[in-house]
Amino acid sequence: MSRRAVVIGAGLGGLLAAAALSRAVDEVTVLDRDALPEGPEHRRGVPQGRHAHLLMAGGLTAIESLLPEADVRKRLLAAGAHEVSLSSGVLSLTAEGWLHRWRRPGPHLLTCSRALLEWAVRDLVTTHTKTVIRQGTVTGLLGSADRVRGVRLDDATDLPADLVVDASGRGSRALTWLDALGIPPVTTRTVDSGLVNATRVYRVPRGAERFPLTVVHANPHLSRPGRSGMVLPIEGDRWMVSLAGTRGAEPPSDPAAFLQYTLDLPDPIVGRLISGAEPLTDVHVSHSTSNVRRYFEKAPRWPEGLVVLGDAVATFNPAYGQGMSVAALGARVLADEVRHSAADAPGLARRVQRGVARSVETAWSSAVSQDVLYPDVRGGSPRPTDRLVTAYSRRLMRAAAGSYKAASVLWDVTSMRGGPTRALHPDALLATLTGPLVRPATEAPLTPDERRVLALLDRTGAVAG
Repeated sequence: MSRRAVVIGAGLGGLLAAAALSRAVDEVTVLDRDALPEGPEHRRGVPQGRHAHLLMAGGLTAIESLLPEADVRKRLLAAGAHEVSLSSGVLSLTAEGWLHRWRRPGPHLLTCSRALLEWAVRDLVTTHTKTVIRQGTVTGLLGSADRVRGVRLDDATDLPADLVVDASGRGSRALTWLDALGIPPVTTRTVDSGLVNATRVYRVPRGAERFPLTVVHANPHLSRPGRSGMVLPIEGDRWMVSLAGTRGAEPPSDPAAFLQYTLDLPDPIVGRLISGAEPLTDVHVSHSTSNVRRYFEKAPRWPEGLVVLGDAVATFNPAYGQGMSVAALGARVLADEVRHSAADAPGLARRVQRGVARSVETAWSSAVSQDVLYPDVRGGSPRPTDRLVTAYSRRLMRAAAGSYKAASVLWDVTSMRGGPTRALHPDALLATLTGPLVRPATEAPLTPDERRVLALLDRTGAVAG
């Protein structure tokens, strides 16, 4: 008897879910309401698609495990993605000061546009797995509170399935569909700092091709709205410049005001860089940035045959760069389960949901423990656990500014190579308590060549006058 899985959503989470299921079923159908572009182009169904995205080391490892026949890293690099070392290739101003840059090894991350990443992964999934992608809008689930047996489309046709995966993203209607089946309400928490993203793409100036990924982080400990900015390299010899501001410090869409915002950050380095660069796009602004978590794993009743993954489970303030890696880790949980059990095996959906929650928890606690500190946040004040996470994270960050061992712990956690317990290992505790061994930098730790590049690009004197 043929087994079929249906995946709702052809974003990164849905594509990776399809890859996870491809060896466990005879057919995987991925449904998306958008007509998907043939190349690496932005699409309406990805509201954050025009803004900065980072693929952390843990996320890349998960993707590679789901597509073992395809060299995902090689494919992305060939398409123009950049591989950046966290130890030496990043200029990072944190709430605790500039992080030291080390000549010693550290994990890498990949940077490119979200459109390129999805296009490349979509091509690899359809090439290396038995996945069919078709356009269609799901209006409901078939089955009962005991078992989901497929989906209903907007043209009133039914598509039966042994397993349905909802990876439809931030706009998921899973709560409505579950209610229609008679499932009790699922607990949901929203923490909204009012963050707004504004992004503009620039041509990389000649001579600046090797300039480090540069980020000025927001400081949640000052009792005032947060502001941040990032310059990261993407395909096509371009810089993607993304700004973010919480409620009361929202970045503007006007080009001149956009530049001024970068100069008003805690350090003006982002503005100094782009003041001498050619803009290639308008400023794109997005407001879809709140942290939302749906605790499906705690539902007292859960139907067989239904799994929810990715942004449909939890969305995070995109400033922390975790969403894609969390989606990949969730898909790997699904792959591990169907490797040992049939896709329609009793209890499989519940086990996957609980496993996904564990991969979500690290990112959620990291994002929320900071966002709740900003003024006018909606969704509650800091909880005792939030304060505890924040206090320890500050101590770790302070040590990481001048300690390679502490920095290594920080990289493992933020790149999602290790869970939150990594920060509690004895070596991590010792490095955190010992503090920085190298005096923290008081200004951006640039090499002489990088200082020359920055000086050549800097037009802020002209702007200020």
